[in-house]
Amino acid sequence: MPPIDDHPLRYALTNELHARPAPVITVPSTAAFVAIKSPQDAAARDRGADRAHLAALLDRFGAPHPPPEATHHACDIGRHGLKWENHTEFTTWMGFAPGLSERAFDPSGYEAFPDDWLAAAPGTRVTSVLFRLEVLPMTGQGPDSKALAAKLDDWFVSESLAVASVLDGAAVVASDFRIDSAGHIRMAVFAHPETGARRIGRIVQRLCEIETYKAMSMLGLARARQVSRDMGDLDRRLSALVGGMASQASQAETALTALMAVSAELEKLEVSASFRFGATRAYEAIVHDRVSVLRETRLDGRQTLAEFMRRRYDPAMRTVRAAETRLAVLSERAMRAGRLLSTQVEVARSAQNQEVLQSMDKRAALQLRLQHTVEGLSVVAISYYAVGLLSYVALPFAAPFGFGKAGVMALLTPLVVVAVWLALRRVRSRLH
Repeated sequence: MPPIDDHPLRYALTNELHARPAPVITVPSTAAFVAIKSPQDAAARDRGADRAHLAALLDRFGAPHPPPEATHHACDIGRHGLKWENHTEFTTWMGFAPGLSERAFDPSGYEAFPDDWLAAAPGTRVTSVLFRLEVLPMTGQGPDSKALAAKLDDWFVSESLAVASVLDGAAVVASDFRIDSAGHIRMAVFAHPETGARRIGRIVQRLCEIETYKAMSMLGLARARQVSRDMGDLDRRLSALVGGMASQASQAETALTALMAVSAELEKLEVSASFRFGATRAYEAIVHDRVSVLRETRLDGRQTLAEFMRRRYDPAMRTVRAAETRLAVLSERAMRAGRLLSTQVEVARSAQNQEVLQSMDKRAALQLRLQHTVEGLSVVAISYYAVGLLSYVALPFAAPFGFGKAGVMALLTPLVVVAVWLALRRVRSRLH
């Protein structure tokens, strides 16, 4: 085809679909798996420390290093095969080697990971699994149920044991998902004699993913319990504030301030828990997906992995979802209460403003009355001085007619008063 520019992410995204291939594991063999979670948040996580830890292990065995930005790597270290994966929140390690120890689930199966190297891991262990992979005991009629049952009863706690035939009889998987005295989860895989090494590797990969994502999602349960305790106190405070919303305006303003504090704490709680709750939902979906792709078939009436998850795992996930829902509902309640209190404060302030306006009207009326009084006094004062001045002007002209000062002032006074009153009224009418 003619040349065309590729999207810069085309090859990276296509190769992502083929990343993290399942290991090739022969039977019989032993496999050790460990998942290490970084103490930092996913955004602040130092992936360089994880790659440096991988390089330290590879250097011990003279194995080749992966590319600088690799997120998965597979190679041989001594007689063990190694598979390393770097995820968003955690790093997983799997070491596997052919052959079985006479002692079932012997901790020496972790010899691929030296103790001092594990102690220097940049994080803490989330889970670790020790696998024992054997050939399925067979008889002339098919799988030997008695021999298989004897091993399962000897290796696992029967009360929590989950067993199933998977992938149309390709293997039988079993685990009680308990931590043994060595600190590991025990898992057994009994492969049908005709099952290939690649298929065994995919089964082991799925079991590792089920255990890892189960452990990671259970971190959400611990967070949900902590959030529930904090929400209990905030719920009581919020209920008390809502119960006192019928008080006076000044108390409503105080309640609004307290409600803002509760809302801020709820928002902080929701932000701090949102990532863990979101990750828990994603991990839960992966767990159920990995269980479903195993295509389990019940074996000898024992509980399957799906039944174990429904009985032991799903209630924990429902608790997480309930805590997330309660937190969202509590935040919504705080928002509604805030709107109601704000409305109450606004109504109270409107009433106060109405009272202020009424008092201003009263003061304006009093000022108007006072102004009228002052105007009346002004007419008298102005008229008094005007009559005095006019009398000096009129007296020389009134003397020939026999009018004295008293007569002139008596004649001028009403005329001046009326004239002054009319003049002030005209000035006031122009101003208003």
